[in-house]
Amino acid sequence: DHLPVAANSAAYIDTIGRARTFHPDFGAGEWPPGSGSPIGIPYITVPGNQQKVAVSFDYADESDAGPYPVPTNAPIEGGVNGNGDRHVLMVDTDNCVLYELYAAYPQQDGTWQAGSGAIFDLTSHALRPDTWTSADAAGLPILPGLLRYDEVINGEIRHAIRFTAPQTQRAYVWPARHYASSLTGSEYPPMGQRFRLRADFDMSGYSPEIQVILVAMQRYGIILADNGSAWYLSGAPDDRWDNEQLRELKQLTGNDFEAVEVSSLLLDPDSGQVKQSTSVPLNERVFLPVVVR
Repeated sequence: DHLPVAANSAAYIDTIGRARTFHPDFGAGEWPPGSGSPIGIPYITVPGNQQKVAVSFDYADESDAGPYPVPTNAPIEGGVNGNGDRHVLMVDTDNCVLYELYAAYPQQDGTWQAGSGAIFDLTSHALRPDTWTSADAAGLPILPGLLRYDEVINGEIRHAIRFTAPQTQRAYVWPARHYASSLTGSEYPPMGQRFRLRADFDMSGYSPEIQVILVAMQRYGIILADNGSAWYLSGAPDDRWDNEQLRELKQLTGNDFEAVEVSSLLLDPDSGQVKQSTSVPLNERVFLPVVVR
């Protein structure tokens, strides 16, 4: 089924930037070169018996207390000396649990300090408590929205793709749970707003790997999850990425997209489960892998 175009689609795209080009905020190597900072948001898998450590939070009232299974070699977004969002993502593959931290700093005593943190049971459709943040501004999990090399090389991406915008509304739409803005104008997109690549977009000139990403943008869309640069797509760093090939995504502009209305798919406002049936791996369900084409 075709989801309807959102009433404010044109305004949202104009606000983010109709002529602005997309940017793959992930890739191979480090940036700046030699900085130890991988390009993208890294994650690590841990076993169920990984030792857990205490984490103290700046926003403890909206964070899951933990403890968190942070290994000593846990990669930090931006590198150990980075001053950006410093996300730390861990997946307990034995118990299907995702742990995510924002603004995470290791302490000398082995504990961690973070801005916020969230724990997601990947066998559940449950969303965060309403109005709660996560390690992301929209209150959503980060990992399920990242573009990952293995998905592309296997020929199919089965989830929405996380992206950022510089100005967002003081509002959020399902499945998001939180906003991070003082702007109330209806021209600004709310957190959780989903956009899709237009059906008439000609992807024939793109490489096969990039076409896999473009098909996902048509089928599942991209979802607004944080404040940041316009049309920046999130992915996990991987030295197998071809950075030159990823630059093909910079040919996309806001004009190639439209915002969609997903409320017709809602079963329960506190759940990411949708009305249409879909056979999607449990580790992707929480990110609402809805077919939007």
